[in-house]
Amino acid sequence: MKRTKIKHALNAQEPMAGIHVGGWVRTKRDNKGFSFVEINDGSCLSNIQVVIDHTPEIVETLANVGTGASVAIDGELVESPGKGQKWEIRGTSIKLLGGADQETFPLQKKRHSDEFLRGIAHLRPRTNKYGAIFRMRSELAQAIHKFFAEKDFFYIHTPIITGSDCEGAGEMFRVTSLEHGSQKPVEEDFFGKPSSLTVSGQLSAEMFALSLGYVYTFGPTFRAENSNTPRHVAEFWMVEPEIAFADLADDMDLGEEMIKYLITHMLDHSAEDIELFAKFVDKSLMGTLENILNNPFERLPYTEAIRLLKKTKKKFEYPVEWGMDLQTEHERFLCEEKFKKPVYVYDYPKTIKPFYMRMNDDNETVAAMDCLVPRIGELIGGSQREERMDVLLSRMDTLGLDKEEYWWYLDSRRYGSAPHAGFGMGFERMLMLVSGITNIRDVMPFPRTPKSLEF
Repeated sequence: MKRTKIKHALNAQEPMAGIHVGGWVRTKRDNKGFSFVEINDGSCLSNIQVVIDHTPEIVETLANVGTGASVAIDGELVESPGKGQKWEIRGTSIKLLGGADQETFPLQKKRHSDEFLRGIAHLRPRTNKYGAIFRMRSELAQAIHKFFAEKDFFYIHTPIITGSDCEGAGEMFRVTSLEHGSQKPVEEDFFGKPSSLTVSGQLSAEMFALSLGYVYTFGPTFRAENSNTPRHVAEFWMVEPEIAFADLADDMDLGEEMIKYLITHMLDHSAEDIELFAKFVDKSLMGTLENILNNPFERLPYTEAIRLLKKTKKKFEYPVEWGMDLQTEHERFLCEEKFKKPVYVYDYPKTIKPFYMRMNDDNETVAAMDCLVPRIGELIGGSQREERMDVLLSRMDTLGLDKEEYWWYLDSRRYGSAPHAGFGMGFERMLMLVSGITNIRDVMPFPRTPKSLEF
């Protein structure tokens, strides 16, 4: 029999005979002559209540049904006489599909800490909070594709294995087919040269922007960065658009439009799940999101940002000086306390930015920007790309980069170069913004962090 999702049953417009549902038991209460069984199938936050009369066969089955067990139930969808739910199921049969030992099942009906649930990441999607966040993760990914499709962008699949270090920081995971401890030269490795997991799809996406105009890539990226902050993991997803015939202002416009579009989409399509987070995780969540939607983002030159940070009486853990990269505490001060809305900081010192960012006329700063949002800090990082061959080569020389390794990248400036810009947005950070969750490990199915490779 075709299964009806609980989401659809709860949204039904009329009673249904012959309904068949499957799900996992949240609670069971036995009364004289009948039992209440609440089940959830993951399709929505809400459970559905099943009322089932006792027969000898049903009593025998219910004796082995507890929290966490999976069951299949046949019956009728009828109006519920109780409060809080319009519909319930009048069960006629119940089948135990998979039991759950009540002595060892770790998700009993009580509140569990996030830290405890990280240790059972394979089971935590069955909780209300994590079921909600992973439904939201799916919806947010769909919204990203929808946004770019509506703007006539092309979706590009860029390589995960690469020979290029996009960021120039060297924090990359090596990929090799040689046995551990092998003394064979790299020429005998699979690719015949050093290879790594990508830190960004940007360089590849640039090539396609300079061919197809508007493109984006959306996929996993990797950083071998030994960081244990609530905002960093070794494997995460990035959204990276690249736009041809565009400058830094166009780049910032696109980022602001995208963030507001995604928030609006999530409020429209994930209302029940967001309501859970607004009630139990971050009571200021709705105000934060509405503030972002209702205000233009501030645009602040880096030099002015440094001046404001030095001028404030607030004490920072990291002293503020021109030439430094902003720390999370500085980013959050600017968007949460000073401007109380998202802030674009732009025109950063060239000494703290990668080779591909366009040099400004002052020869000291580059046309780079970071979008800072409340609670998160940096959500987007991007720039206008350096389209001038001579300037790009000079920057690569200054940074000691091997131009032969980037021959294909340089060809794009050699043949029909054009102004272009792009950015990267941390997908998980966007999910943190719309949920109020403060630790990136809690918006990822199976987070990868230093010294942790479980599941």
